[in-house]
Amino acid sequence: MNEVKLNRGGLPETILPEENSDVLKGLHNAESLENNDEKYSSLLLLAESHPNSIAVWVALGTLSSLRMQSYAFYRIAYHRGLDSLRKNGWRGSGFVRWDHPTNRDFLLALDGLQRLSVEIGDLEEATRCQHFLIQLEPNWQRVSNTLS
Repeated sequence: MNEVKLNRGGLPETILPEENSDVLKGLHNAESLENNDEKYSSLLLLAESHPNSIAVWVALGTLSSLRMQSYAFYRIAYHRGLDSLRKNGWRGSGFVRWDHPTNRDFLLALDGLQRLSVEIGDLEEATRCQHFLIQLEPNWQRVSNTLS
């Protein structure tokens, strides 16, 4: 279990653990494939063998060209991320900073969920996700500008 640290402002900061080495290898192998159908199949097999991986579900959400499928993959990644945060001491508030590379997939899942919620017209969900992103990473606007 990773440590929950207090920062100068007194709010706890949670740092998620690194993904399993098999997941990291599988993601690298999938990324090296040139054909998107092969990437997709490879990622689905990886998700089947590592269903708790945030990174695998984010990769599927990013790769999918079907809006509702992408939304579903990001939602799974988000829930896997919440589970992992709780296992690592997060109690529903505090920071999950982008500066820690192991937190990025969870933040990307939440960002993907927010963007797809806008696309499907679920503006309440999009607003909740946007607020949550800023609570977790107050510099999210700056961070997200570097992702575009």
